[in-house]
Amino acid sequence: MTERTAEFGLSEAHLMLRDNVRQFVRRELLATARKRAKQDFVEPWVVRRLGEMGLLGINMPEEYGGQPGDSLSAGIAAEEVARGNMSESILFTYPTLLHAAIKTNPGDFVHEWLTPVCRGETIIAFGNTEPGCGSDAAAIETKAVREGDHYLIKGEKTAVTMGMQAKAFYITAKTATGRSPKTITAFLVPADMPGVVRSHIPYSGCKSYGSASLILDNVRLHERYRLGQEGQAFYLAMEFFDFARVILCLMTLGAAAVSLEEAIEYAKQRRAFGQPIARWEGVSFQLAEAATLLEAARMMSYRPLWLRDQGRRHSKETAMAKWWVPQVAGRIIHHCILVCGHTGYSEEFGLEQRLRDVVGHELADGTAQIQKVVITRELLGRDYLPY
Repeated sequence: MTERTAEFGLSEAHLMLRDNVRQFVRRELLATARKRAKQDFVEPWVVRRLGEMGLLGINMPEEYGGQPGDSLSAGIAAEEVARGNMSESILFTYPTLLHAAIKTNPGDFVHEWLTPVCRGETIIAFGNTEPGCGSDAAAIETKAVREGDHYLIKGEKTAVTMGMQAKAFYITAKTATGRSPKTITAFLVPADMPGVVRSHIPYSGCKSYGSASLILDNVRLHERYRLGQEGQAFYLAMEFFDFARVILCLMTLGAAAVSLEEAIEYAKQRRAFGQPIARWEGVSFQLAEAATLLEAARMMSYRPLWLRDQGRRHSKETAMAKWWVPQVAGRIIHHCILVCGHTGYSEEFGLEQRLRDVVGHELADGTAQIQKVVITRELLGRDYLPY
């Protein structure tokens, strides 16, 4: 077996994909990555290029602009693109969410929305979190009241990633009273509908997300924009989170990996007391620890994607990765900043931006505390969930 095909857990096709995406990132994205990371939007040309390369449609039906692949492939692409600007990798999650939701909406509706998303021609944002609830997803207050063949939607969503750029929003709303997950339904709301108002939320990190608050003021929506049947949204969202949370982990690892590479190169070049600082244990041991943590976190992240591709349950493994990996990525980047000194702390270097980006992913799509609740449920059963 050659060295190339011996890499743990990845096929030759996976390695080729990784090489191709890494070369693309170096060739087209890295030169302006620091500038783009400080913008409050994703450059449309980046979205188009990711679509043209087929990366946004990995594991999506080819008739909708997708290409063959698996969950591991999507994770590889997300990690590699995150080596440029971490925030741009979030685009890999939305086709999966939309595809899962519109299986019951075949025909023109699918081509109208899923195909442009896979091709990088449009962006659809996910609005679930509300000002009064985040982790308690069943407590949403946005309501969708049926009136004939239309729904009247009223409520507010917040922390809507890509909310300022999106051409439509995948939102959740109550179609019945009570706290049961079966009262929640999903809708696709075009951004230009009357009653849709959005405003920008300026974050410390993940600036390219262009996150937004979204007001839905009696939006009158035809029933064809309902995604799935009434009462299905909660379960579709939970299945999606088992995928998206791992993608978020790999995004942080892409940022950590390129940071470690930069710190190693800096340590070889920077001299103190007559020799490269890489020769001092205080520096080299930090880099060795960071490299070890990176490898462990990467294996923990790819395992749930592999389980997903095998059709096996992976909620516990996803939750384990989500609470631990972003913290590890932040620790690695912090080490790298210390190795690089004031240079690493400067805005002229990419490290400080990546650290702020990674902190945001400790919160996104479920905090560490929520992940531990999921792990507890999977290990001990629902009867032993903490209060």
